[in-house]
Parts: sequence; structure tokens; C-alpha cells
Amino acid sequence: MTDADDLPNLLPGMLPRLWAFALRITGDQHDAEDLVQRACVRALERSHQLKPDTAPLSWMFSIVHSTWINELRARSVRSRSSMQWDDALLETVADPTMLTPEQQVSNGQVIDAVSRLPEAQRVVMLLVAVEGLSYSEAAEVLEVPVGTVMSRLSRARQAIGAHFGVRDGQKVGQKMKSTVKSKGEVS
Repeated sequence: MTDADDLPNLLPGMLPRLWAFALRITGDQHDAEDLVQRACVRALERSHQLKPDTAPLSWMFSIVHSTWINELRARSVRSRSSMQWDDALLETVADPTMLTPEQQVSNGQVIDAVSRLPEAQRVVMLLVAVEGLSYSEAAEVLEVPVGTVMSRLSRARQAIGAHFGVRDGQKVGQKMKSTVKSKGEVS
């Protein structure tokens, strides 16, 4: 049995990751639910297009992303991509590990920094850093060259570093030490 034939059986296991990805790119629970539903229908209708050498999850991420881009074009509202995160919605996404309060604050700051990225950089960051796709898998999902993925990811990392006050080549720990020394405090 090929992955295309087995897609109806594979989809239920993919739904949590697809929904989390859809929530992150749409920023809205209802849009994410609709997006995943439309993507699943599209995938089932076009399951014959799933190539044997393509991972079904990567293929589904690609469908979710292209469906969202089509939705944005239909709405003709590109500014929606910079929508602010709603922490209440993020709490509805299951987290398999319990985080300490410090980790929760840190994660909130990172999420805020990622949400401020331009759409192209944000989607690459989510696919590679959050979903764990390789550069080539992310390039396949987004239908861009691998070099474009690497460039967008590099710019995204630089922007996030700048958000936290880290200069090129400087580690976060170095920044904190120099800040403490500049205030005349002893570490």
C-alpha cells in the first residue's frame, strides 16, 4: 500500500501538528480549524499527487501553507499576517512537557519576537525550528530553493537576536555580562 492509498489512515495522526502549524501561521483558532479542514479535503481529493518519495507530513504542511496563501490572496489583506499572538489561544495547544515559570516567560518572549517577523521569515522559522523540518523539506513545502530557506532563516535569526539586544557574533551571555559591568555592579 502506498502513502497515497494510506493517506486517510495517516491524517488523524498528523492533525495535531497540522493544527498547531495552522494556528501559528493564521494567528486565529477559527481560521486554523478551517484551514486544516480545507487542507485535509484538498489532500484527500488529490492524494494521487502524493509522490512515493515525498513524506506525507511535509506534503500536508505544503498544502496547509499554500491553502493559507490562497486564502490571504482571496481576502486581499496582507496585513493579517502580522496579527498579534493571543496567549489564550496558545494555551489550547497541548504541550507534552511541563514548563517552569521562567521557561514560560522566555518562551513568551521568543513567540513575541517570532510573531513580529515578516511572513516569509516567520513561516520558515516555524517549519525549521518548531516543526523540525530540514532545510530541503522546508524548501519543498514553500516551493522555493534551499538557499532561499537558508537566507530567510538567517535573517529571521538575526532579527530575533536584535530583538533581544544581541549583536552579530555576540552570545546572549556576553551581552548580559557587558550590561552588568557597564552598570558598575559586581557579578
